[in-house]
Amino acid sequence: MTYYTPAPPDPKAPPVRINLLSDTQTRPTSGMREAIARAEVGDEQIGDDPTVNLLCERVADLLGKEAAVFLPSGTMCNVTATLVHCRPGDEILAHESAHIIAREGGAHAALGGFQITPLKGADGQFTPDALRAALHPRSRYQPPQTVVSVEQTANIGGGTIWKKADLDEVVQIARSNGMATHMDGARLLNACVATGINARDMAAGWDSAWIDFSKGLGAPVGAAIAGSRDFIDEVWRWKQRLGGSMRQAGICAAACVYALDHHVDRLAEDHANARALARDLSQIQGIEVQQPETNLVFFKPDGAGVSGDDMVRGLRRRGVLLAMMDGRIRACTHLDVTAGMIEETVGLVRQIVRGA
Repeated sequence: MTYYTPAPPDPKAPPVRINLLSDTQTRPTSGMREAIARAEVGDEQIGDDPTVNLLCERVADLLGKEAAVFLPSGTMCNVTATLVHCRPGDEILAHESAHIIAREGGAHAALGGFQITPLKGADGQFTPDALRAALHPRSRYQPPQTVVSVEQTANIGGGTIWKKADLDEVVQIARSNGMATHMDGARLLNACVATGINARDMAAGWDSAWIDFSKGLGAPVGAAIAGSRDFIDEVWRWKQRLGGSMRQAGICAAACVYALDHHVDRLAEDHANARALARDLSQIQGIEVQQPETNLVFFKPDGAGVSGDDMVRGLRRRGVLLAMMDGRIRACTHLDVTAGMIEETVGLVRQIVRGA
C-alpha cells in the first residue's frame, strides 16, 4: 500500500465537468499557451533567460522589494525563506492552520531544524495580541524567536483576508523584538483585488513575500519570492541546494507574465462566483456555510442529513470535483469555473440532500 504517491484517477468514475477542487486545477488559456510558445528563453541558472529576468523584475516591483527569484512552487518559496531567515533550533511563529505547518510535510523541521509554534485565532489568523502573548524573553533555555509568518489569504481559515492594520501591527511587534517577517502570499492578489489595496502596500514592511502563479492566476507552474537583494542572494543558494534550477524556464515564466497582464483583475469574477455559491448553498436547509471573502467556500452539509464525505462522493459521481479539508467541504472558484457551473453545482447538492 502506498501512502504518499498520488492515486491515479478511477477509470470508472465519470469525467470531471466542474472542477472545484482547487484553483491549482486551472488549465492554461489559449492566450497563455500562445505566450508560452513565443517565449524567449535562455539558461535561468546562469541568469541568461530574458523572460525569467523580466518576471523577477515585475514581481519585485509589484511587491515593492529590491529583487525577486522564480521558483518551481510556493512551498519552495516558504522553505527557502525560512532557511535564509533562521538557523537550526530557531522558532517560527505562525497560525496553527498555516500552510507551513499543515501542508508542507514537516519540511521546515526536516531541512532546517526549526520549530514552528502554532498561534490560535479565528478564521486562520492570529491577532497582534496573540503574537505578543507568545513572545518570551531571550534566554538560553528557550529557542530564539526568529520569524513571524502570515498567510494572505488564510486558506484553511476560509480564504480570509488579513486586515492591513493587523499586518502593520504584526510587523511593528516583530521588528521591536528583533524578528524577521515572512508573508506567504499564495493568494495575495486575491486579497488585493478584494480590498482594493495594491500588492506593494499589502507587503510593505514584510522582509519576504511571494506570489503563486499556479493558483488563481492560472499559470501551469511557478511562484516568485521577493525581498532585499541580500535575502534573494541567499535564496539562490538554497534554490541550488534544493534542486530548484529550471534551465529554459522562460517557457514557464512567459505564462506567469501573461497572468500578471491578463488574469489579476479577473480574480473579481472568481470572488463573485464564490459569493453566489455560498448564497445559494446557505438557502438549502441544514447546510452551514462560511461566507467567503475571496474565492474559497467552506461548508458543512451535516445538518441536512448528509455527511461531508458522502456529499463529496455524491458530487463526484455527478461529475463535480471538490474535497474535504479540515473537517469541512472546500469549494474553490477559478478561471475555469463559470457562473453556470455554480448554478449547476447547487442544483446537484439539492438533489443529494433530497436523496435523489
